[in-house]
Amino acid sequence: MKSNMSNHPARQSETPADGKAIRILGIDPGLANTGWGIIEASQGKERALAYGHITTQPDIKRYQRLLTIHDQITAVIKRYQPSEMAIEEVFFSTNARSALTIGEVRGIAILAAAELGLSVEEYSATQIKQTVVGVGRADKAQVQFMVKAILKLEQTPEPDHAADALAAALCHARMRRMTTP
Repeated sequence: MKSNMSNHPARQSETPADGKAIRILGIDPGLANTGWGIIEASQGKERALAYGHITTQPDIKRYQRLLTIHDQITAVIKRYQPSEMAIEEVFFSTNARSALTIGEVRGIAILAAAELGLSVEEYSATQIKQTVVGVGRADKAQVQFMVKAILKLEQTPEPDHAADALAAALCHARMRRMTTP
């Protein structure tokens, strides 16, 4: 069974001293490539801790690919200890098969989070883009640019799945601020 998980530690900055920092795992689900990103949010500021992607090979059985994604998301959660997860909702257009496959990956990611006690919030791609970029129909390059700028990263998060995962985490951090007193 071939798979690949890349991990990019983010540039380190000071940990917030207020004791109210929250770690959020963002997930951009996909069977071939699942992006993930860990941010820490405190007092209206966010910083990236790490990001990467999980790649599975098309020549192995789907259940094995799903198991790989589950196991690697579990490893990310255990390593970085987030308490919350933000995941992109399934976008359904004309390709029902693609939507079902992404739904399976979402289910696996949500299961991994639930098994380890994380709360999970779901956001549409439009919601994530609107929150991070300011435009609900932003393209991949705009999302990558804004994620880099907001998180003060030295390089653009690649692949775009990792940037999308960081964007989901940022969206959650910002939505959370609006609903938490």
